[in-house]
Formats: sequence, structure tokens, C-alpha cells
Amino acid sequence: MMGTLQFRAFAQSSAPPIALPHFTGQERFVTLKHMAQSSKATPKRSASAPSAAITSRDNRWLKLFRAAIAGDRGDHGFVGVEGLRLVEAALGSGLRVEALLVSDSGERHMARIAPVLAGGTQTLRTSDRLFTGIADTQSPQGIAALVTPRKTSVESLVSATSLLVMLAGVQDPGNVGTILRAAEAFGATGAATCSADGVGTADPFGPKALRASAGSALRLPVVHGLAATNLITKLRVAGVKVYAAIAATEENAMRTVRAASPAMLPWEADWKSPAAVLIGNEGAGLPEDIVRAADARVSIPQAAATTPIGVESLNAAMAATVLLYEAMRQRNTLR
Repeated sequence: MMGTLQFRAFAQSSAPPIALPHFTGQERFVTLKHMAQSSKATPKRSASAPSAAITSRDNRWLKLFRAAIAGDRGDHGFVGVEGLRLVEAALGSGLRVEALLVSDSGERHMARIAPVLAGGTQTLRTSDRLFTGIADTQSPQGIAALVTPRKTSVESLVSATSLLVMLAGVQDPGNVGTILRAAEAFGATGAATCSADGVGTADPFGPKALRASAGSALRLPVVHGLAATNLITKLRVAGVKVYAAIAATEENAMRTVRAASPAMLPWEADWKSPAAVLIGNEGAGLPEDIVRAADARVSIPQAAATTPIGVESLNAAMAATVLLYEAMRQRNTLR
């Protein structure tokens, strides 16, 4: 006979709230209630974080997971992470994890995440079939989480050791995630996603960007929504030097900019002081007004092409990685 009696609460959006008895060692009976059916309401976690089974695709939790994993933040602002590594990153990030969803096959991962799983985390279980319906990957691992991202302000990014990366009109979510991953790896203290010439930057919490960042988007403070020129002004007032990353092929075209701000190579820039690097759109680069607002331009030299059609320029993620590495190299010489 089992030493502990367990009850599973079956929460379906079509059914009215039902109270089920749940036996525990601390209290004889506590009440486990099904989640509210209101479209605005989110079920609250109890201190004991009971496990609930989901058997209907119309379940409220399942709808939240489906939308969040697809990149729809909704009114709640939840970020959906899917897969063992991202769930581990979310649980270890210090962010609030609203719920954990585990399928039948995903149960095998529970032992691995146990060391970072908070005791109050709501754990939901469902079938592999229903999990596949909310997953964004072709071969789901059967584990996902809903996370509330941290709120970050420009002021909180600024310090005596600031090293920031600003993405202005970077549209490829793979590039966005890779840049954030490089930023964390090379010691950046924060990031910002901005629009440039009406072109926005891909959501760093979207599914493709999250996977490309390998969880860095969850750990690195990120500011959203400011226009690039406004952000540059705020940073310069705070004493952060802003470097605009320009492809060597763009230098000749920017005649009006050349007179307004100095051009330098990566190792000529002063990355030891508070600094930010501006990375522009994959095809168009940075608009001239944004480059003009920066303190200086920085270009990465390349070997001369040996064929009539050689490498045109590094892509946005590669350029950011090179510059952030140089920043870390300079800063490490102070230690």
C-alpha cells in the first residue's frame, strides 16, 4: 500500500470549479481548486504546488502555454520556454516561473531539473499528444515553462562598468538570440532592442531568438521599445560612450557622418570605460542619423578578397561577437 495518498486535479475550461480533498502530512485536508474560467484570470499557485493533470486541449493553462511559446505575450506578459535546456535556464535565472508543463515522455527530465525546481512551482502534466499541440519544435522534449521576464529600465543598465549592446532594426531572431548569447559570454551587462527608420528588432523572447540565445535572453537585462536616437541620448548623458558598428564598405558612402564622428578600429576604441555598441539591420545597416548621434564609428577590417566576388561584410551577429570579444579582452587586461 502506498505511503502517501495523491489526488490529481483535472482542470478543464469547460467544467465548473470543483473542490477536491487532498491529504497531506501537515494538514488533514486542504482544498485544491480548479483554475478560474475567466479569460482574464490566471490560476494562483498554492504553497504546496500540487500537480494537476490536463486532459483537454481547451484547458486554460494549455492555451496560455500555446500562445506564449508561439511568441504571443498577451495581457499577462508571460514568456514561453520549451525544451530541457531552456527550462533549466529559466528555473536557474531567478525569474518567476508561473508553471511547469510536463508530458508523459517529459517525465524523464524531472530528476535533472529537481535541483533548480522551486518548491512552490505549479507543475502541470499532460499527454504527449496534447503537448505536441502547444510545442514550437518538430521533436518536442515534453517539458516547457511559463516565465515572467524581468522589467529593466535604461537607468538600471547604466553603471561605472556598463558594457551594453544595442540592436537597432535587427530583424532576424536568430541574429538577435546569437548577439545576446555573445553579449553574456563576453561580459556585457545589458542589452536594448530598438527600432531604426521604422524597422523594429525581433523580439528577444520569441521562440527562435530564445533558442538562439541558449537562455541568455532570460538572464541578461534587456530594455525594449525605445527609439534608438532617444536611447543614445540617454546613454550619452549618463556618460556611456556609444560606438556605431559600420561595415568597412559603408564608410565611403557616409560622407556627412565622417565629418561628425571619428572612425576607428575595434582595438582603438576605449571599451574599458562605460560603453555601448550599436548593431544595425542585416541588410541596410544603421541609418545615418543614428550613426551621427553616436560618439564614434567602429569598423572591423577584413582580408582583401582574392576573387572578383569575395566576402561583402560580416553579418550582424558575427560583427557584434567580434566587438564584444575585443571589449572583454581590453577589460581583462585591467585584472
